[in-house]
Order: sequence, then C-alpha cells, then structure tokens
Amino acid sequence: MNTDNMNRAADNIRILAASMVEKARSGHPGGAMGGADFVNVLFAEFLNYNPERPDYPYRDRFFLDPGHMSPMLYGVLAAAGLMPLTELENFRQWGSHTPGHPERDVQHGIENTSGPLGQGHAMALGAAIAERFMVARFGEWMAHKTYAYISDGGIEEEVSQGVGRLAGHLGLHNFIMYYDANNIQLSTKVDEVNTEDVAAKYRAWDWRVITINGQSVEEIRHALREAHDETERPTLIIGKTIMGRGAVDAEGRSFEDRVSTHGQPLSAAGADIDATIRHLGGDPAHPFTLFPETTEIYGRRREALLAWYGARMEAEERFRREQPALAAKLDRFLSGEMPEIDYAAIAMKRDTATRAASAAMLALYAEQVENMVVSSADLSNSDKTDGFLKHTHAFTKGDFTGQFLQMGVSELTMACVMNGMALHGGILPVCGTFFVFSDYMKPAVRLAALMELHVVYVWTHDSFRVGEDGPTHQPIEHEAQIRLMEHLRNHSGHRSMLVLRPADADETVYAWKMALESYRPTALLLSRQNITSLPAASGDRRTEARRIEQGGYVVMDTEGTPDIVLVASGSEVSTLVEGAELLAADGIRARVVSVPSEGLFRDQDADYQRSVLPAGVRRFGLTSGLPVALEGLVGEGGLVHGLSSFGYSAPYKVLDRKFGFTGERVSELVKKFLGK
Repeated sequence: MNTDNMNRAADNIRILAASMVEKARSGHPGGAMGGADFVNVLFAEFLNYNPERPDYPYRDRFFLDPGHMSPMLYGVLAAAGLMPLTELENFRQWGSHTPGHPERDVQHGIENTSGPLGQGHAMALGAAIAERFMVARFGEWMAHKTYAYISDGGIEEEVSQGVGRLAGHLGLHNFIMYYDANNIQLSTKVDEVNTEDVAAKYRAWDWRVITINGQSVEEIRHALREAHDETERPTLIIGKTIMGRGAVDAEGRSFEDRVSTHGQPLSAAGADIDATIRHLGGDPAHPFTLFPETTEIYGRRREALLAWYGARMEAEERFRREQPALAAKLDRFLSGEMPEIDYAAIAMKRDTATRAASAAMLALYAEQVENMVVSSADLSNSDKTDGFLKHTHAFTKGDFTGQFLQMGVSELTMACVMNGMALHGGILPVCGTFFVFSDYMKPAVRLAALMELHVVYVWTHDSFRVGEDGPTHQPIEHEAQIRLMEHLRNHSGHRSMLVLRPADADETVYAWKMALESYRPTALLLSRQNITSLPAASGDRRTEARRIEQGGYVVMDTEGTPDIVLVASGSEVSTLVEGAELLAADGIRARVVSVPSEGLFRDQDADYQRSVLPAGVRRFGLTSGLPVALEGLVGEGGLVHGLSSFGYSAPYKVLDRKFGFTGERVSELVKKFLGK
C-alpha cells in the first residue's frame, strides 16, 4: 500500500487515541500515539481474521499486553470496522465497549483482558502453544500466528523471564512479539531504571530479534515479513518509537518524548490537543472521524480478509470431507464437550491422600479427555499431576503431539499460559503446584475469574500437614484468601470461581467431575497426607460423596436434633468424625458436615441450607487455616478452631497434636463450648 496513505491512517489512529483520552479526561495518550504505526501495518496488511465473524477459531490472535494503550487498540479496531466510532467517544464510560483497559470482547476484536503488565504477552504464549497443539492434531490448514504487543513495563515485569525462556525453548515460530521501546514509562525515563541489553537477552533465549524504526512503515513491513518466514524460533521485533508522536504545543512546537504524556490527557501534560489534531491532519471540531485514506485502506483489507477466509473455508471443507472422524473430534474440542464418564464406577483406594486420588482421576482423563493439557511448575511427581504425564508425553520443540507442559519453576507464567490456552479455545488447561505457591499465581487467577475462563488449578499440600518443610511451605491464610473469589461476582453475575477442598478420595472423584463441567476457574485443594475415608450411612460412600455438588452436606448424623453441628472441609472432616464418635460416648449428639465449597453451598435454596445447618443448633468449625475461613458457616454464636499463626517444622502428626487437630481435642473443645 502507498506509504503516504499508510502514514495518514496512522496519524488518524493517533488523533483518535488522543481525542479519546481528552474527552474522557483520563487515560494514556502518549504510548498509543507512538505505537499507531505498528498496529496500523499489522491490521491493514498482516493480521488474518474474518471481519464478519470475529470469533472464527482459526484466526490470527493479537494480544495487547499494556492495557493502558487501549486507545491505540480501539483506534485501529475502529479503522478496521470492528469497533463502532461512537464507542470511542464513550471511552472509559459506563456501559461502553471501550473500558480504560481492554476487556475480552472477541466480537469487537479484543482477545484478552489486559491486567498487570506482563500478563498479556504471557497469555499470548499460551495461545501460541494451543495453536501448535491443535495443528499437531488437525493439520496445517488451520495454522495461524499469535502476535503480542509489549511495552517497556512488560519487559521489566518478572513474568517476561518465564515467557522468554519457554517460548524460545519450545521454538514457537508462530509467536511474534512487538516491543514498543519508547524509553518512557509513567514516572521516569526507562534508562533511569533499566540499562540491560534486551536484544541480547532474547537472543540468549533463542529468539530471532529484529530492531527497527517503529515509526517506519517499510521497516515494520520488512520485519513482519521476516518474522513470517521464520520456521525455528519466536520473533521479537524491537520498535524504537517516540512517546506522544505528533504532539505539539499551542505554538506548534514538538511536545514529543515527554514522560508527562504517558498517563494524562495531552492538555493536562502541557501539549495542545487542537494544535496536535491539526498538526496530524485532522479537524479539531470533528476528531472522531476516519480519513478517506483510512477508509480506503481498511476497505481493501476487508476484501482481502474475506478472500482469505474463503480459501481457509475451502481447506476446512476438504479436511472435513477427507477426515470426517477427525472433524467430529475437532468440533468436540471447540465446543468444550466432555466425554461421558461413569464416576460411580471408578475404582479408588480408601484412606488415601486426596492428591493421590487426584492422580488416579488424571490417569483416567489422560485416556478419555483428549484435549486436556496439564502443566506443573516442576512438581509433577509431588503434586501428582504425573498421574496424567505417565499416559502421555511433554511438549518439546517441534513436537506438540503430547498433552503435558513442563513449565519449570515458573508459577505465574504457568498460570498466565493456562489463561492463554483457554482464551484460544479447544483446550481444557489444568495446572498444578503446592498450594502455598499459589501466592505467585493469584494475579493470573484473578484475571481468569474476570474473563470467566475454564481453567483448573491443582493445589496440593493444602495445610500445615506439609510438616517438616516448615512454615515457608505450610499454607495457613491461603484458603481464606482464595475462597474470597467465591464471594466475588463476575460480570455475568456468577461467583467468579469455584473452590473445592474434598474430604476424602470419594469426594475427590466428584470434585474433578465438577471441575471438568465448570464454566469458570476451579481450584482443587488437595492433601499431601493420607486421609481416613468418611463413613457412609447408606453403605455407598461414592453415592453420598456426590452430594458435594451441593457445596455442603451431612456426612454423619445422629438421631433426633443434634446438640452440635461440626463443620469442616478437606482433611479436617475425618478428624470431626473421630471427635463425634468420642462425643457420642459421652452422650453428646453431633452432626458432621463437609462443606468443600461455601460459595456453592450458599447458592442452594434456603430450605436445603437449613436442613444441613439447622437454626438454633450451635456449630463448631475446624480448619487448618485461619478461623475466618469458616466463620461465615459457623455463625456469630459458633466457635472455630483454626490457626492464627504460622506453622513449624515437624512431622505432621506431631503438628496435629501440638495444634489440637485430633479427635480428642475436638471432643474437649466441643464439651467446653457446650458447657458439658
């Protein structure tokens, strides 16, 4: 395309970006103005998608890492016809499709919700891996590129280490990242805080690195063509750009390359918005307008994209004719349909650790859920995700026929990659590590909840019973923290996360069933140590365990109205059973209740909740974490025995005695509570 016209279209995007921020009186115009040239070339000449069906599954993906550069993204989406111009005028306003930081909205061309810097390009890595997984099974006809756009801040964030290492290690030639290097961040110049050789760093990770003038149409084109030709490595394009490109003051003097234009309207920074719009060839009276050159460029691109889509459809139709069984499998993958499994018939050892029960479930899924991808942060033989790995093999460079991703010690990157896989579609991502290390994952878990992604977290070693590893490895406050996500509603009005802490192997079976069938992120909190299987009044423990689908249920009851209701989740439930038996010997009638998910339990009707936790009966809770984790269930007049301090290094049975987590201690506490 004509370079002058392309420059006009880029200036058009700059005007739109600056005007959005000016009208909203908040936002970040400078970076968006500098990055306009790259996104203009990418969308006008390289990015393949169906403009009439933006969610077409075999499209290229574009992941924006610096969400504060949303005006740039919204501007190019408006030029491409994916975002109405009127939405740009409502930037950052209630009910608009143009929030301050982009939120996943595929129908308007937005692939990911931009969270803390760094996560966007890590999600892009997950999408690139997912593409290789799908191509390995269904053929190169569906191959597509994943583009990421990253800023100086994203490069500085520690998660970039994990992305750079893993993408290079796996040789993801379908992954192309543009680094907008403008040497400006919110409060300083970049060289005041970072003087590393970024290009050398990525080359050391085995990336192809190309450095260009990021304001040059020809250099951007050439770099993207080189990236497309690469067959062995991911590509990093370092674009040297100018913050606030095209900004001027009232006298027409350049107001470029200023820290002040990063995070506030141009007028607040000291530039002149009307003079800037005129300088860029626009009309200050009508800033939300597409130039004729922009309309022409993107009109022609639309025609080219529809032709591309037609050719891709022909390839897909040929695939479906020639391989109908494989095509049916592809449809199942993309629909999220799970196989029919007889959970009642699954053989499971009694009195085992729930992490071991989880391993048995994963071994089953490895044979039956062909689009499950499991990952572990160098703990697969301890978090027992190796129950899955033993039936498949890990991804390696050039081979994505397996279903396991060995992450190495990289929990945050792993969680972000899982989000990217879920965003791509066709895959059910599962990842595991010790529960205490979920601290490193929570920023990505929060984004999974916000985006309503189906990701499963396998968090083992769920209590102080990690034992000898000591307080650094013993989660105390973690359950209370993650259960807050059950109380946080997503934009669909649902609880944003499902958190399940099964009490024995049979509950673990159905916890996994629920995780597979979930429409939101799901956490499984699993024990390191063996747990005594719970009793079954009916004689059929597996059938009774299915009642965890109601969030909480009565495990063990007494005749007549109980004197006390004992409440717990996970391994503490079996301790309550021991305590209840001792209380019964002393004539105290105790009911034992397992509540693996308070959120799910609270979603049941009031009659069911009262049938489990009857009004007027005092309650005692037992938790290996902070007492607050159970206070909502036990109520104001109840008592919770938990931990309010860090643990200690000692065998877990010693810790049980020292901390009072035995049947005997439960009996003593309850009798004292009841005044017996």
